[in-house]
Amino acid sequence: MLKGVQLSLMIGDIVTSPMPAEVVEALTSVQVTVGSGQRSGFQLSFAAGKMSPITTRLLPSGYFDPPRRVIIVATINGQSEVLIDGCITRHEISTSNDPGHSTVTITGEDLSVLMDMIDWTGIFRYPAMPFEARVLICVGKYAPFGIIPMIIPSVLINVENPLTRMPGHQGTDYEYVRYMAESVGYTFYMDPGPVPGMSKAYWGPEIKFGIPQPALTVNSDAHSNVDSLSFSFDGLSKKLFIFYVQTPATPPVSFPIPLPDITPLNPPLGPKVPFPLRTEFQGRPPERRRPAPPPEETDSEEGTARMPPTQAVLIAMAKAARSADVITGSGQLNVLRYGRILKARQLVAVRGAGLAYDGFYYVKSVTHNLKRGEYKQSFSLSRNAHLPYGERVPV
Repeated sequence: MLKGVQLSLMIGDIVTSPMPAEVVEALTSVQVTVGSGQRSGFQLSFAAGKMSPITTRLLPSGYFDPPRRVIIVATINGQSEVLIDGCITRHEISTSNDPGHSTVTITGEDLSVLMDMIDWTGIFRYPAMPFEARVLICVGKYAPFGIIPMIIPSVLINVENPLTRMPGHQGTDYEYVRYMAESVGYTFYMDPGPVPGMSKAYWGPEIKFGIPQPALTVNSDAHSNVDSLSFSFDGLSKKLFIFYVQTPATPPVSFPIPLPDITPLNPPLGPKVPFPLRTEFQGRPPERRRPAPPPEETDSEEGTARMPPTQAVLIAMAKAARSADVITGSGQLNVLRYGRILKARQLVAVRGAGLAYDGFYYVKSVTHNLKRGEYKQSFSLSRNAHLPYGERVPV
């Protein structure tokens, strides 16, 4: 498709096989979006004339019908990367009176869409099982699709007595797993690879440390590898979360404890950490709670007030970590110039943006855009501090 880049497309029900050459030749564009805290998606566009095999044979036979499985693999400089392993959710055809302008568009989402199809409410019970065991059972149903659970145990180990209460499944597997993740301040997503046909179902904290990817370089003449890059600083987005702890004394006494937004899993990405300008209380004591909100509104602090203290603290710390990312960036790069594929949910270095904005960033989302003769990525970054560590940013 592009010199130095090889694209592989596979399709099937459970086991996939390469798409036929006539289909690949009709491919005009590929778009894959991967982001933090959201489901990944893809879109394939094909040229489809009146006598095209896509129009005359493949569409009528159900070749692109949901929920067929699609795997997209990009190989750059000999290194393969599974961009997405997902299922088709719909297809569209756009016919044109002009020859060669009719198109078929295939849209899909990652394999977590399979977990969101059947409502299991009330069917399954989980006696004396912590969240981790329930997640394993939910995800384990989809092992035939090569999904491997990657579960990070939470410090909140809450095993209820089955004689007094036996938790039941609520909603689809995807909804229930997401609910359990949010209940302990975690996240859940599918990470395709490392080989085609395998995916990791990650249930754990959002980790913002590790070895950074090669630097995004801007405003550096021939050394620049980014087409565009811009940043913004929102000082009002950061909040100081204050959690109320109640003593067991009679009468009970409540006292506030500020919660940190900097943790070992969410370290400062620069030496100058902005001060929070807004405050939000979690689990207010009864005498200080606000009046009840209208039914259509949701009061998160009232919800945490009814939770066990450890659980409420974990959720509040996750909120604090998310609000701490006051610096955001967005841009676009050419993959061949960058030399590799930029990955979401990892760190990356930035150089040439000026002293205030150079340094390490967390890649929140990446959109792959492939056309014949072109492979570009749009990306968004986030950060919780100003300035780089040291005078030079690593390449």
